[in-house]
Amino acid sequence: MLANGTTLGYKEKGATGEYKDLPGLKEIPDIGVEPEKVDNTCLTDPHKKYEKGIGDLPDMVYKFKYENTSADSPYRLMRKAQDDGKVLSFKETMKDGTTTEFDAEVSVKRTGGGVNGVIDFELTVFVQSDIDMTDPA
Repeated sequence: MLANGTTLGYKEKGATGEYKDLPGLKEIPDIGVEPEKVDNTCLTDPHKKYEKGIGDLPDMVYKFKYENTSADSPYRLMRKAQDDGKVLSFKETMKDGTTTEFDAEVSVKRTGGGVNGVIDFELTVFVQSDIDMTDPA
């Protein structure tokens, strides 16, 4: 499946109502946790034995088209959330209807550019909740 058609919406954490779409989404991150492999070998074991430990979420970076012409541009909205230290609720919706929801703090970085080079901004999310995935109907 292509990533085309995927959207990322946000709202204030705990707010009711719909998520507001952040236009200009260009790339989505890998999402998932790789649990740590924990050695739990006894002295009498013939080989090492492992248990599944807890995992650490990787940095999740969404890439957007840079646009800063209005107060409600995604770049300004997310930069303000970063500056205010807010935790926001996010909902990623893929073309097939799969959704991923989580709460996160954000960090915003504008990318560089050159001749005929596109300037983007990267939205790094630091997840502060469980990641809830919902399959399409």
